[in-house]
Amino acid sequence: MNAVSSFAGHGYGSSVVRTPRDAEYDVFSRITRMLRQAAEDKNGADVIAAVHKNNQLWTILAADLASAGNGLPDEVRGGLLSLASFSLRHGHRAMARKAAIEPLIDVNMAVMRGLRQGGAA
Repeated sequence: MNAVSSFAGHGYGSSVVRTPRDAEYDVFSRITRMLRQAAEDKNGADVIAAVHKNNQLWTILAADLASAGNGLPDEVRGGLLSLASFSLRHGHRAMARKAAIEPLIDVNMAVMRGLRQGGAA
């Protein structure tokens, strides 16, 4: 999931030198925090902004996962692509107020746990 490093350069990263895994975790953490806050406040504009950022993240990840240069094992790539597909579909439904955003938070938290444990998800 190397593409997240490019996403980190859009106000979600830090100038501190860190591993790609740290950068990935940081981006997931920040976006998940946005989702949690939006879920609490139930402000429609905040929900749309948070879900939109989440969709951007998963779109970047999906493109990286689908690229020939991605070094993750096929099984891990397939699982993450499935999560990306779910997150994007569910995100669109959440922005239309047809679904809750908590499942998006759950998916991101699972990925974050995987990043901390040394796995991909």
